[in-house]
Amino acid sequence: MKSVRKALREGELTKDTYERVVCAECEKPLKTENDPDTISTIRRCPDCGAEWEEIR
Repeated sequence: MKSVRKALREGELTKDTYERVVCAECEKPLKTENDPDTISTIRRCPDCGAEWEEIR
């Protein structure tokens, strides 16, 4: 699973005018899935289901 930062650099993700992370393919804001037992957060596109990892 790629990190959010790497995906932003490679163009898989973009940011909208409000600085929200958006899937470049679907142009939809990502949903967040927090697991309190891990140090990372999973960011998922609601349309295509692609996932990226964000370290807190």
